[in-house]
Amino acid sequence: MSVKLTEYSHGAGCGCKISPMLLDEILESSRETSIYPELLVGNANKDDAAAFDLGNGTSVLSTTDFFMPIVDDAFTFGQIAATNALSDIYAMGGKPLMAISIFGWPIDKLSADIAREVIDGGRSICEDAGIPLAGGHSIDSPEPIFGLAATGLVNNEYLMQNSNAQEDCFIFLSKPLGIGILSTAQKQKKIEEGHIDPAIKAMTTLNKIGAELAPLESVVAMTDVTGFGLLGHLTEICEASDISAQIWFDKVPLLPNVEKYRQLGCIPGGARKNFASYGDKISEMTEQQREILCDAQTSGGLLVIVKKSGVEDFRAVTEKVGLALEPIGETTVKREHLVEVL
Repeated sequence: MSVKLTEYSHGAGCGCKISPMLLDEILESSRETSIYPELLVGNANKDDAAAFDLGNGTSVLSTTDFFMPIVDDAFTFGQIAATNALSDIYAMGGKPLMAISIFGWPIDKLSADIAREVIDGGRSICEDAGIPLAGGHSIDSPEPIFGLAATGLVNNEYLMQNSNAQEDCFIFLSKPLGIGILSTAQKQKKIEEGHIDPAIKAMTTLNKIGAELAPLESVVAMTDVTGFGLLGHLTEICEASDISAQIWFDKVPLLPNVEKYRQLGCIPGGARKNFASYGDKISEMTEQQREILCDAQTSGGLLVIVKKSGVEDFRAVTEKVGLALEPIGETTVKREHLVEVL
């Protein structure tokens, strides 16, 4: 009998993340923060990775990401977790150098053979990224956990930061939304055969395009859309850059059958936690808009802020890799709401 990994975890993928509101409370500290001039990017603006200046025009990027199974197949789980972790490096405009694994396994419940498949899945993605999976750390855990600590390199001129966005730019999204809804349908055993496949393909596709987009003068900010949903990550950019944004809901790309499973009630708990955390910063929305735009993504696409004058250069790069992207919104001057959904 095949093992279904999702039955061994209480959450799934990036839907396991602590809510943005609670995370802010946890990270708040009365301790005086030391000054490290070489640390170009830390936690202040909720960027995707830390950046430490090497003094030669480049910075080393450091990040980590891990979670519990979002799919039942062990190898695929390893692939998704690794793809998701490396995405933070690409979202900062960098290229990964190496990774080490973070691994927790319920050794009294699941065999070493299945554990090996998870690691092999992660290793296959590292090979696709052209880097070694160079080691790691493992613990005996009540639930399966896998992810990476990744190290990368970026030219300081191309370093992407949430605080660099500008008003009057277009907003692009490189992968469709709906991963949380489809994975919840799978966990609830409502998914039809083949309907999860487009989500798996999206989750195992590396966001390598980030490293190609960062050198463009027209690309001013970039982040990846993961557990806080599209609105959560866009809100982080708007807060850091002191601007607002509009999202054109009918232009937001969705995976096939997302609306079908949304109407069946396959709404992840992470979406509700997300809205409770930042809903007061968003304009009034319909139930459909809220459940899709707050949907917790796992290994989602890049949210890219592009000057309107440079869209042709942007498209020249994206079309080379088969991405036919249209704007899903635009940035504006600071308004009452950080994000307005139209």
